Amino acid sequence: MDVLTDLLDGVRARGALFRQAVMSPPWGLRFAHGAPLTLVTMLRGEAWIVPAGSEAGEPVLLRPGDVAVARGPAPFTVADRPGTRPGYAVTDADYCSRADGTEAGEEIVRGVRSCQVPGTCGVRDPGAPALLLAGAYEGGAGRETGERLLRALPGLLVVPDDPGALRPLLDLIAAEVVRDRPGQRVVLDRFLDVLLVSVLRAWFDRAGADAPAWYGAMRDPVAGEALRLLHDEPSHPWTVAGLAAKVGVSRATLARRFADRVGEAPMTYLTGWRLALAADLLRETDATVGSIARRVGYANAFALSVAFKRLYGTTPSAHRASR
Repeated sequence: MDVLTDLLDGVRARGALFRQAVMSPPWGLRFAHGAPLTLVTMLRGEAWIVPAGSEAGEPVLLRPGDVAVARGPAPFTVADRPGTRPGYAVTDADYCSRADGTEAGEEIVRGVRSCQVPGTCGVRDPGAPALLLAGAYEGGAGRETGERLLRALPGLLVVPDDPGALRPLLDLIAAEVVRDRPGQRVVLDRFLDVLLVSVLRAWFDRAGADAPAWYGAMRDPVAGEALRLLHDEPSHPWTVAGLAAKVGVSRATLARRFADRVGEAPMTYLTGWRLALAADLLRETDATVGSIARRVGYANAFALSVAFKRLYGTTPSAHRASR
């Protein structure tokens, strides 16, 4: 199993917040729902994504078919121009509420997971030039393994339109979002997961992208093979020497190559991965701390507790209770 597969497995949509919005200029939509991850694309028209705060970064242009991934919970604004003040907001309770906090009235036309929003001049047009599609992961990422992936992403990334890859998927999602059929929630959850995987792979593969070190390391014959072994068998009693023998290189070569490509020593990486797995098992199962310790490569509950508290600042039992 490769690293990206393991980490993406920790980010699963459960109740994806998919919506379409038709907007007439000048328009602005503030995303303040607190979601850990939001994907935004313009199916029609251009827009600007404006991160919150003066230190969050410059506005980014979003052309039709481009897909932006915004990491939360910080709010951000999507608007026809960087200087347009948002008239409406996306919150955890309503997709098209007024930005001033008052309840939207008849000026909003609502449909199945969609809404028509008038511009700040009050004009509403079903054929307006701006058609926005957004999907968000509800609540937290849910798993520590997923959080490791989110922490590796920048606050905002944009993947340019790719007619041969992302566009067919976006067309399918756009058609499905406005339907109301049995099983729709499951379909949209899966679509959001597939879209995220497709966007991240496209972004990681772009020249100049600030991709996580482990992603590039997967292509390295030494570091990549070591990563695969650690993820395939995290409970194995690995040592640098034993890992090097499996990869077929010297201990010094493995240690140097792994640190150069991944950014940390092999055993340091393994410890972080084992504890992330343990954190998920503590919250998702009723297995004893001792059995979880053995599943992730620790001799007993005490050894896991010491390592767990050193990294997370709490005990395995307290972490489980916090769920």
